[in-house]
Amino acid sequence: MEQRGAPVKWAVVANGENRRVHLFAAAAEEAGCGTPRVVEWRHVLRDGGHDFADDEVVRLDSPGENAEVDRLLRGTAEPTRVEGSARWYARFLDGVRSLRGGRRLDDPADLAVLFDKRLCHARLDAAGVPVPPSPTSGGVRPVEGWSDVRRLMEEAGLRRAFVKLAHGSSASGVLAVETATGGRVRATTSVERTADGGLHNSLRVRSYTDESEIAAIVDRLAPDGLHIERWLPKASLGDRSADLRVVVVAGRATHAVVRTSRSPLTNLHLGGARGDLSAVRALAGDRWAQALTISEEAAACFPGTLCVGVDLLPAVGWRRFAVGEVNAFGDLLPRLTGLPGSGAEGLDTYAAQVAAVRSLSADRLAECPAPPPGVRPAPPLDAPPRTAHAPA
Repeated sequence: MEQRGAPVKWAVVANGENRRVHLFAAAAEEAGCGTPRVVEWRHVLRDGGHDFADDEVVRLDSPGENAEVDRLLRGTAEPTRVEGSARWYARFLDGVRSLRGGRRLDDPADLAVLFDKRLCHARLDAAGVPVPPSPTSGGVRPVEGWSDVRRLMEEAGLRRAFVKLAHGSSASGVLAVETATGGRVRATTSVERTADGGLHNSLRVRSYTDESEIAAIVDRLAPDGLHIERWLPKASLGDRSADLRVVVVAGRATHAVVRTSRSPLTNLHLGGARGDLSAVRALAGDRWAQALTISEEAAACFPGTLCVGVDLLPAVGWRRFAVGEVNAFGDLLPRLTGLPGSGAEGLDTYAAQVAAVRSLSADRLAECPAPPPGVRPAPPLDAPPRTAHAPA
């Protein structure tokens, strides 16, 4: 293994045609590390794994946006199909566990939690990270259908809630559910229900107000596993609701982007738009440092994983923050450079990861600890103190 600061011999498990790979390869080449060796997800899944050399640093990237890989993981030839996320989760983890050797930057045990919203919520909550209240945290209360959603919401006093696929990503299968007096209900979602009852992801956000339709969607999704959490009122930027994606690399919040929308779903591919981060920092004032601290505390719950993307939910007035999700592959923010005082100024998210790994010793790269349940983990890797950030 190279000494601290020396060029790193990179291997990336990814879909080679994906722009993520090209962006990361450019960052590695710019840092003088050469071109990373790409191991295709489809080969890993077909061949039962892959072997890496002892001196290779192995980075996993998203298996998404490839029809063949999606078919291998979910067992369907329809890439827009919503159903099949539980099968995707099981096969993805099997693929991750089949990788052998090398120095890993993505701990398999961390990934098993990151890709189960119920387990992720419970780990964050146990560590004292603020999260929306949830009756399904930890997966101790399985949801078998719409009747269970209605009952659990009522028992928890939730008039508004997000119902999410436990193993979903990119807002797939998410329903923002609102209930009102008289039994009225509305669900806002990107799920499109076809004439045969099949569910497909759409780029258009729509609302369902017929409870039988909502029930049909939820009942069809329930076998894949569902997570319910309180729909927290979000802060606004202009006339749009807003949240934040904060990228944390080696324990440090290095990049942040504001996502705004007129719908409850702020995902950029669903019509969300990037907002003005300087305006948010001004609105948050002295609470901006708290937002970054919470993001780092969330990332610290996954100490065996170098980089995560934290979805941060700001309360009305930008005075408080909660963590909505933590994403293993949440670093695709092209052309975005690092926050002032983060140590990643002038670097994109991929260059920041390359720089972080080059600063680590070989023995730190070998560590992939998982914190005991209910115990707040120590700051991961070589994270400097929060006070190193420049003031807002």
